[in-house]
Amino acid sequence: MWGVTHIIIGQGITMFSIESCDIPDNALLAKYRKGGSYTDCYVIDVSHAVTHAQYVIAFYTSLMFKLERLILKLTVSRPSTDAQVAQLAIGALDGFAAWHVEDRCENQLLLCDYSGRTRSWLMAVPLAHDSGVWTRLYFGSAVVPVINPKTGESSLGLVYQALLGFHKLYSVVLLYAAKSRLR
Repeated sequence: MWGVTHIIIGQGITMFSIESCDIPDNALLAKYRKGGSYTDCYVIDVSHAVTHAQYVIAFYTSLMFKLERLILKLTVSRPSTDAQVAQLAIGALDGFAAWHVEDRCENQLLLCDYSGRTRSWLMAVPLAHDSGVWTRLYFGSAVVPVINPKTGESSLGLVYQALLGFHKLYSVVLLYAAKSRLR
């Protein structure tokens, strides 16, 4: 199911459009669609060829994500650098800020946060287009539920539930920021 997320600025001016979509079956994130996990997936096309490494670098060095990196440095002592992002992008580094690589392949990267609760996933797919090669950029997330020891039931927890609306907006902004860096 495809949907379009629009961010409206002022008098009906659309700043950008990002499509939400189902996680592709071949995605490294697909295994989290079951078992009570929250998952999402957003996609945007760019009108030129982009390598996966270029996408990873653009995503994690965007101004928006640099703010997140700063917050992680200050709050949980997990600093990171743009040089580390470049190493992560080419597969020379398996840990970055608050994440470690859970899985990777030629055009995908799946990261797990230090708590084991969240996943972040990036995929770049070339597209044949009338005007040449385009690239489809995917960004998805998963939040893994925890088991309540008293009830035995799994849930995302109140904090994660409360932040889902913000998370969805933030995901769209991050993807747009990465696309902007790739221009």
